[in-house]
Amino acid sequence: MVRKLVLAIVVVGTYLLTPVGYIYNTHAISCPDMKIIFARGSGQERWTGQDFINFKDELTEKLKLTSLKYDFLDLDYPAIGVADILVLFSTFVSGGEAYGFGESVDLGVKKLVSEVSSCSATKFIIAGYSQGAMVVSKAIQIINPEKIIYAATFGDPKIYLPEGAGLIPSACNGKNLSNYRIYVPDCRVYEGLLGGYNPYQPDGYADKLGTWCNHTDIFCSTHFSVKSHTSYVADGLYADASKVIFDKITKAFGILNNHVSLHDTAILIDSTGSMDGLIEDYKTEALNLAEKTLASGGRVALFDYRDLDDPYEVTEHCNFENCTLESFKTGLDEIVVEGGGDTPESLLSSGFNMMKRLNWKHGSTKSVVVLTDADYHEPDLDGTTFADVVALSKSIDPVNFYIITPEETMDFYNDLANATGGAVVNSASDLSLLTNEIMTRYDSLPRVEEDFTDTPLPEISEVLMDGNCVSFKNTGTRALVILNDAILGITEKNSITISDLDFDSKNTLRLVPLAENMRGRGVEVELGDYGRGELNLDIIIPKVPNAGKQ
Repeated sequence: MVRKLVLAIVVVGTYLLTPVGYIYNTHAISCPDMKIIFARGSGQERWTGQDFINFKDELTEKLKLTSLKYDFLDLDYPAIGVADILVLFSTFVSGGEAYGFGESVDLGVKKLVSEVSSCSATKFIIAGYSQGAMVVSKAIQIINPEKIIYAATFGDPKIYLPEGAGLIPSACNGKNLSNYRIYVPDCRVYEGLLGGYNPYQPDGYADKLGTWCNHTDIFCSTHFSVKSHTSYVADGLYADASKVIFDKITKAFGILNNHVSLHDTAILIDSTGSMDGLIEDYKTEALNLAEKTLASGGRVALFDYRDLDDPYEVTEHCNFENCTLESFKTGLDEIVVEGGGDTPESLLSSGFNMMKRLNWKHGSTKSVVVLTDADYHEPDLDGTTFADVVALSKSIDPVNFYIITPEETMDFYNDLANATGGAVVNSASDLSLLTNEIMTRYDSLPRVEEDFTDTPLPEISEVLMDGNCVSFKNTGTRALVILNDAILGITEKNSITISDLDFDSKNTLRLVPLAENMRGRGVEVELGDYGRGELNLDIIIPKVPNAGKQ
């Protein structure tokens, strides 16, 4: 029997999701080539939730281009809410039904595992939003990854990103990003509002898992926005995910990705004297890439560079507005190799100025392809830095840098490629493979956007439990109160009184510090069996903000 939970808290209120009308095709195929399962968010109606509908529509638009037999399913699980309302904050959840949230997630996991196990030859895409994201991220801990093409989570309250730990997280420098981090702008997020599944990516799910978290979503960022949590449709995150997922589907079934993105591809060739032995092969592949880009409706540009000390500034041969196949060929003929002296060249200055001079088209897939045999000055001779180039790349959309270079200089370019979402390719390899990779790419949101600021996150420290009273110190203005994954409310006080817990369940109290527009990492307290003769007294939990597991 679930008993009452009494908290001294401030009630914030609720948010109502308006369903969108939708007629679902009931003629489902029992065991198709592929089944796509979506787990909806709290309080959303099955088949009519706007997140399910938008996710389905965006992916269906691309799947029409294939002959695959597929089916969509809105997972049949409670997605618990109160009277079909998405309860974000409330003192009581249906008279003590707070415990039902965890039961809803667990039932969703059970149903999802059963669905995936039902057809031995069928491959699966699984995705979930909010509470449904928790279902997916918990279920993949036990689902055989060989059955899964891709798993996607949106607004997951249990997100876990170790690169967000520490006072200056590595994510804020674009480093050590988890490969399942597809779009999480907030570089300081370490875990979700309800904690984090660790590991978030189980064995076997490398390149089969991706997570999306909207800019200031309270459930998966360090910010405090309810509106951001309910804007995944409006902000195009399902549209972005559909590109990633469709690419995974085409690779899984060995079919051509016919969903063509428009490309803006700028080719930047090192024309110093040391390139003499490589230049003809480089020109051949540059022409191949230009032909395919133009044939697909995209645009190309051609520049060459040397060293500012030569002296030689980046030279334009044709740009996005005037570059035809014939003018591109003429430009290649104009490039001659000469000059040079010291090994580093002026790539940073040349790449930066080339990006600024070009008129990049909104919505296109943007690439800079560098063909070189040498490293670069850092900073460049005119003061241009690595950070300048990366910042401009990201501000444009971003522009992904692909560097073709001999094996001995490949490691030098890894940081530039990683920071801009590109790649480094050995010049001795089959360069046509790079052309194919670039042409099958699609414009996608950047993995991380937000730069680090020195504004300290709020923190809770010195949590003390004495009888039925939990007290704590809070550097924020408020604290969010969570019991067993159910969000119960907000308190502006530094103490909470608890009575009549259900001792048939493990009771975990979680306190999350809140400032004006951001939150810190939560502190968890196991409540134990107090009230039945055993008291947990003097429990002190030191708190270091967002610094990882203690």
